[in-house]
Amino acid sequence: MHGVRMQVKHARMKFLMVLVWLRRREAFQDRKYIIECKKERFIDIIYEYEAWHREACAKRKVEMALLWRTRINLQTMPRSFQFLLTAIILFLNASCSNVAEKELPELASNAVVSAYAMEFTPEQQKEREAKWAEPGVRRVELSNGYNVFTQTFGESADVCILALHGGPAATHEYLLSLAYDLPAQHGFEVVMYDQLGSFFSDQPTEDIWNIDRWVEEVEEVRQALGYDASNFYLLGNSWGGILAMEYALRYQENLNGLIVCNMVSSIPEYAAYNQNVLRPQMRPSLLDSLNAFEEAGDLQNETYLELIQTEFYNKHICRLDAWPEEVETSFAKLNYPLYDLMQGPSEFKVGGRLIDWDITDRLKEISAPTLMVGATHDTMDPEAMRRQSEWVQNGQSLTCEAGSHLCMWDDREVFMSGVAAFIAGVER
Repeated sequence: MHGVRMQVKHARMKFLMVLVWLRRREAFQDRKYIIECKKERFIDIIYEYEAWHREACAKRKVEMALLWRTRINLQTMPRSFQFLLTAIILFLNASCSNVAEKELPELASNAVVSAYAMEFTPEQQKEREAKWAEPGVRRVELSNGYNVFTQTFGESADVCILALHGGPAATHEYLLSLAYDLPAQHGFEVVMYDQLGSFFSDQPTEDIWNIDRWVEEVEEVRQALGYDASNFYLLGNSWGGILAMEYALRYQENLNGLIVCNMVSSIPEYAAYNQNVLRPQMRPSLLDSLNAFEEAGDLQNETYLELIQTEFYNKHICRLDAWPEEVETSFAKLNYPLYDLMQGPSEFKVGGRLIDWDITDRLKEISAPTLMVGATHDTMDPEAMRRQSEWVQNGQSLTCEAGSHLCMWDDREVFMSGVAAFIAGVER
């Protein structure tokens, strides 16, 4: 056993020498890496070193796992390093699973990079810190130790609205029309909030991405803000609507009112509406082109994305000729890997972990006063939004006839007045 330990120590010391050489090559980027070899164009040596001694060191996050999608040309590496790197990787992976954690020396760093955690440039970090310094901002620390961004607009003891953005992993910025209009015109308090994993909040490295955890996050934010059933309104748009409905099913005793905007209660129904209603409205040649890209799995092709933007997003996401800067800014900050994990590649092509989500048969359990907001040109069926208002116990519906998925912008007056009227009715 002592001989094995010594071999491991020497091997790891040599491997650290390789890492130093790679650092000088500026090869460190992320969690996995691709090595480009002489004989074969790409040979994937993809080892996640969290697992290299899985039993005894499951919590040890080692620096050697930081490489992902980075191409290192072995022809530029000294030949001795070529063989050494491959041999050490294989040796450590085979040997270290049976070595106790206490018998192994520490690595220089325990840093971890997750595929779903955003990495920020110095300029982006300055932007985040500047935002955190704005008036009304409070970073709420969650029970898991991470912090989420909130910013309060207006002041009211009676009507306090927490806004849940979509995505998942967009930002609060595309909902800022709520913060501009509802406090100034109606005296409401509105809280903007970036959920965990979004630009202005922390970036967990663990895979904690599920609805139940997000619901608990919302509840922790509510508690931190000090809202209760006498004044707490939860408003969610798109994915935020999913989160709002799920919250109501678990914590509706804390709600004074629920506002679900542009989100049906079933992802399969949402996908079917896209497939059976919205797509057939497109010209056949366009639909053939989009289908061809999708069948080939080429969903990040620039032509495909441009077609979706001009032929789908501009008609069903936001119909304004020029999208508001707040919307453009928010979408530019989207944490796309997390969005793709949960939603799928785009609003046009649904997939991800939410693909089977459906709470339609549970809407009858929601007793809190509820407003279902739909829009004629939305990606969600406006008739389904109206039906949902009938399935909850105390529901109303609002349809923005000129609006789409972001009807708080492209049918702004109807949206704001409708939300205000609903709240006024609850407050009477």
